Amino acid sequence: MVMLGEHMRHVHSLALAGAAAVLALTLAGCGGDAADEAGASGSGDTGPIAITATDNSCEVAKKELAAGTSNFKIANNGTKVTEVYVYAPGDKIVTERENIGPGTSADLTVQLNAGKYQIACKPGMVGNGIRQDITVSGQANHAAADPRLGKALTDYKAYVNAQVDDTIAKTKEFVAAVKADDIAKAKELYAPSRVGWERVEPVAESFGDLDPRVDAREADLEAGDTWTGWHRIEKALWETKSLDGQDRYADQLMRDLAELETRVAAQTLDPPITPASMANGAKELLDEVATGKVTGEEEAFSHTDLVDFKANVDGAQKVYELLAPVVREKDAALAQTLEQEFQDVQNLLTKYEKGDGYVSYDTVGKAERKELSDAVNALGEPLSKLAGVVTQ
Repeated sequence: MVMLGEHMRHVHSLALAGAAAVLALTLAGCGGDAADEAGASGSGDTGPIAITATDNSCEVAKKELAAGTSNFKIANNGTKVTEVYVYAPGDKIVTERENIGPGTSADLTVQLNAGKYQIACKPGMVGNGIRQDITVSGQANHAAADPRLGKALTDYKAYVNAQVDDTIAKTKEFVAAVKADDIAKAKELYAPSRVGWERVEPVAESFGDLDPRVDAREADLEAGDTWTGWHRIEKALWETKSLDGQDRYADQLMRDLAELETRVAAQTLDPPITPASMANGAKELLDEVATGKVTGEEEAFSHTDLVDFKANVDGAQKVYELLAPVVREKDAALAQTLEQEFQDVQNLLTKYEKGDGYVSYDTVGKAERKELSDAVNALGEPLSKLAGVVTQ
């Protein structure tokens, strides 16, 4: 995770639009848009737009882009692992690309409406980043929309709504146990309360600081930060072993999740969901697994990392399944690879099942963690190509 007030390695801007808006957004983000007419980069060229990152600079080759699909080629010429974010006004995350090692490159496909944005490179994957302003103008051509992508967006909206509802319901039970000072019950309900959130966590990134308020870890805090959310209560349950003073954090958690529910239900999200942001969000969920769950850093006190791991993978797989009809037509080999790699990860997770959940992650040895990491990395590489394929 990155510092409090950012997404903390995430996910993502997978916000939801209403049914009518969804179709319009699909039309704006699909093949045949202004970006296609101007070239693959969305800026008048036939190639991708270069982003060159170093330890102290972030150079974007073109800062005036056409509305629609833009393809970026990121080169990390620095000495630190970096990540690149695309921000809408208010530091709303449109999309991101994480874990770009020194001397390596990565592709990023994004679909943008007209407006002002910033591209940020983050050496060391921390801080607010080195930022460049970009301007997107014009209007996407709606003539060549793919109705299958419209259906994928509509179905994803329903999926996110269901996961938010599940999170609210289960967190109410968790909070009730916390306020009743029932440590055993609260421990039992802690991990299940987070499953829906972990499946669709990138959605929260479009809502400013909502994600850090709900899901910040102690290790992410800077001097003067106020720590709230699940992990604050997690520490009280497993390390402090006392719920004294936790009612205020339990109540705040419910208020923050109610805010998520209200914003999702409002169906007016900025930046809006697009096929590219759906696909990028799936990759972001895999990055979550690779940089937090596999390492054991996410659930430092409860060691319930495998529950989060499963939820992240399920959320990414759902995105792929919704986009699969388009992927199978445009790149059958990629579709076959993704389906096999998802199955491999899911099969591997079954080794660690225990009752309705999973074994404590502190019982998973170094060799087993490497096996999990290798499986996630094998899936993450082809998954990074998903956005580029669905926006062809």
